[in-house]
Amino acid sequence: MKLRADDRTQMTRMQRIKNRFNPCKPDPIRVSIVFSDHYICKMQQAQDDLQVRWLKLRIRIKERFGIKPDMDGILFLIGIQELGSGKQDFSKEEKQDLMHIAVCTVLSPSGYYVPEGNDEGGWPHFKQLKPLPPFILTEQENFLKDHILLYFQNQDFID
Repeated sequence: MKLRADDRTQMTRMQRIKNRFNPCKPDPIRVSIVFSDHYICKMQQAQDDLQVRWLKLRIRIKERFGIKPDMDGILFLIGIQELGSGKQDFSKEEKQDLMHIAVCTVLSPSGYYVPEGNDEGGWPHFKQLKPLPPFILTEQENFLKDHILLYFQNQDFID
């Protein structure tokens, strides 16, 4: 069966559309797609690397403290570390404040917050310098994970 010129054009178009959704097999005809698809593949590799490093951190915390915390638990631990008060009972509001301290602390190196000092109770306060990027939920979570990992690297807790 011979294809007409219209059918060959249609198949080529359909093949390009198909390849566009497979970022690891780019369409060689359009250079711009190749670059964007290469970028998407690299982003996927970075995403996988982030998840591996995040899992290693959680395992390290489990080895040290006997718990494998989620994101909130890790932020809570950072907040306690930054408060410097040691182990004690906290109210629900204080736990939220500790998590806020943690978020401000981990985002400080990127210039989002700067410490303003402590109040009379010894709780740190921060000033927001610039707005956070408008992320969707998964991007926001990865943004925080990356900064939390940097925090633990700077604390020499992980490599």
